[in-house]
Amino acid sequence: MLKFANFGLLADFANYQIPISEYSIKMSSIIQLLPDHVANQIAAGEVVQRPASVVKELLENAVDAGATDIKLIIKDAGKSLVQVIDNGKGMSITDSRLCFERHATSKIRQAEDLFSLHTKGFRGEALASIAAIAHVEMKTKQDQDELGTHIIIEGSKFISQEPSVLPNGTSFAIKNLFFNIPARRNFLKSETVEFRHIVDEFQRVALAHPTIYFTMYHNGSEMFNLPNSNIRQRIVNVFSGKTNEKLVPVQEETEIVTIQGFVGKPEFAKKNRGEQFFFVNDRFIKSGYLHHAVMAAYEGLLPNGSQPTYFIYLNVPPNTIDINIHPTKTEIKFDDEHALYAILRSTIKHSLGQFNVVPTLDFDRDPNLDTPYQYQNKKADYPTIQVDSTYNPFAEEKPSKQFSGGTSYRKQEVIGSSWESLYVGLKNDIAEVEPFAFENEEVTASLFDEKEEEQSVKRTYQIHKKYIVSPIKSGMVIIDQGRAHQRVLYEQFLTNMTVNQASSQQLLFPLQLFFSNNEMKLLAELQPSLINTGFIFESFGVDSINVSGIPVNTTESEVSIVLEQLLSDLQDGIPDSSFSQNDTIAKSMAKSLAVKTGTYLTEKEQESLVNNLFACKEPNVSPFHKPTFITMRVEDIDKRFAL
Repeated sequence: MLKFANFGLLADFANYQIPISEYSIKMSSIIQLLPDHVANQIAAGEVVQRPASVVKELLENAVDAGATDIKLIIKDAGKSLVQVIDNGKGMSITDSRLCFERHATSKIRQAEDLFSLHTKGFRGEALASIAAIAHVEMKTKQDQDELGTHIIIEGSKFISQEPSVLPNGTSFAIKNLFFNIPARRNFLKSETVEFRHIVDEFQRVALAHPTIYFTMYHNGSEMFNLPNSNIRQRIVNVFSGKTNEKLVPVQEETEIVTIQGFVGKPEFAKKNRGEQFFFVNDRFIKSGYLHHAVMAAYEGLLPNGSQPTYFIYLNVPPNTIDINIHPTKTEIKFDDEHALYAILRSTIKHSLGQFNVVPTLDFDRDPNLDTPYQYQNKKADYPTIQVDSTYNPFAEEKPSKQFSGGTSYRKQEVIGSSWESLYVGLKNDIAEVEPFAFENEEVTASLFDEKEEEQSVKRTYQIHKKYIVSPIKSGMVIIDQGRAHQRVLYEQFLTNMTVNQASSQQLLFPLQLFFSNNEMKLLAELQPSLINTGFIFESFGVDSINVSGIPVNTTESEVSIVLEQLLSDLQDGIPDSSFSQNDTIAKSMAKSLAVKTGTYLTEKEQESLVNNLFACKEPNVSPFHKPTFITMRVEDIDKRFAL
C-alpha cells in the first residue's frame, strides 16, 4: 500500500487541476519528464535507423517541395555526409526554424487529415530527430526572397542562423551521423551494406517519380544519372542491362484501383526477390498479400524457387488506405484487400496472355493427315505370304514369278554357267591376301550365371534418386547425395581459392551476361575470388560481363545460375575478411552446383561421390551444418525384425 507524505499536493491537483509538471518540482517521483534533446535522441532511434533513413526522409521532403531536379551526395556510405540539393520551393525564415521542432509538420492540421494524405511530408517530422544526432547545415531560399537562410545545428543546438545569398531551393547536409551516440554508430554495418541500403531507398524514390531528374554521387563518383522520362525508361535507366526486353506492360482502370506498370517475362525470373516494387499513390510499399497475387498470376509459368520481376503502380483514393500502421510507412492497410487481390491477379494474367508470354496449345492440323470418311468402316488389309517351293538358288536361270498379291516381283537373273564357276581361282586369291587378326567379342554371362564375386562388385544403390546406400562391415550407410556433393564441392572451391590453383575450362564462344548496376559493383569486388574458383572474365562492362572460362565440372548453362545465387547470398554485403568472403562464395557455389534430389546417378557416379565424401576433412556435415549421412548397424536392423 502506497503512503504519500503530502496529501495537500494531491488535493490541489485534483481540485484545481494544476499542471503536474509543477508538482515534479515540489516532490520527488520515479517518473521524470525528459529534456527535449534527450527525447529527440530517443525518437531518433525509432526514425533514423541508418544513413538510408536520412536519405529517404530528405528525398521525400524534396519531392514534396515540388522539385524537378534532385541531387544526392554521399560520402563514406552516409556516415560522413548525406546531402540532398533540390530546386523546389524553399522555406521562409520562420519555417526554416520551425521545421526542426518536435511535432512540426506541414500536412496535418487535424486528426482527420491522417486518413487523406496526398504528400509524404514537406519538411518537419523527422528533421528534429536527425538534428539531435548529427551536424546539420541547411540552406534554403524562396523564389520571391532576395536572400535565403543559412542554419547550422549540432546535436539539437542551434549554432547559427543568418541570411545568405543562395540559389532557389533547399540544401540539407547531414554530417557525422550518430556522433553523440557512439553505441548506435558502432551498430552500423560495413560501408558496402550501408551503401546498398542507400541505393535501395534512392531507387524507390526515383522509380516512384519518373518525371523528376535524379542524380546520385558517392565519394565523388557519379552512380546514377536519371533524366526525367516515362516509367518504362526510368526502369531501364535504373537497372540498365537488357531490362527493356524483359518487361511486359500492365494496365487496368477500375472504380477501386488504377493499375499500371510492368512485369517481367517468365524466362527472366531470378532466384532472389531484388527487382520487385509496389507503389501506392507514388509511395513505395511492401505487401506480402499483393505479392501473393502476382505469384498466383504466374502459376505454372515459373520453375520452383524462381521470383518474377515486377514494377506495379497502384492509384487508390487516399481515404481507402491507412499508411500509418508502420513507422517507416512501407506497409499499408487497404479497405478492400480481396477485391484488389483479384483485380491485380487477373490484370497480370491478362497481360501475360495478351503479349503471348503464356504458352498456348496449337490446334491447327494438317488436313492431309485426316482419314477419309469412306474408310471409316473398311477393314484393314493384312499382307499375305507365299512360298515358292520350286525355287532353287543354284539353278542356272531363276524364273520370274507373278504373285497373286497384285505386284510383280522379278528376281535378278544370275549370269553364269554353273555354281561351280563361283569358286574358280579362289585359292590363288586367298594366298595373296594377308591374314587378319580378329578380336574375340567379350561374351557376357547371363543373368543367372553370374558368379558370387561378380555380384559383390556393386557396392552402392540409389534410392528414390535422393539417397545412396552403401554396405559397410557393421551394417550400411545412407548418404544424402545433395548434401554430400555440397561438402565435396565446398572443400574443393575453398582449397582452390586458398592456394590459387583453380582449373578452368575454356569456352568456345565467350558468354555475355547482363546485370544491374548494384550487381555489377558486387561482381567487380568479387572478381579476384571468382577467378580463384576457375572463372575467367574477358571484360567487365557497365552492365554486362564476358565470361571466357568457367570452373571444371560446370556447364555453360549453370554460369548465370551460380552468379545469381551468389549475388542473392551476398545481399547483406560482402564479408570484410578474406576467409569469410571465400567461405561465403564456396558455400554459395556448392549449393548451386551440387546434384539435386531427383537426379539419377550411375553406379560409377555413386561410388565416386561416396569416395570423395569420405576423403573430405569433415564428411559428417554439409557446409550448412546438416548431416550428410547416417549409419544403420546390423544389430539395429535385427531389433526391428524381432518386434
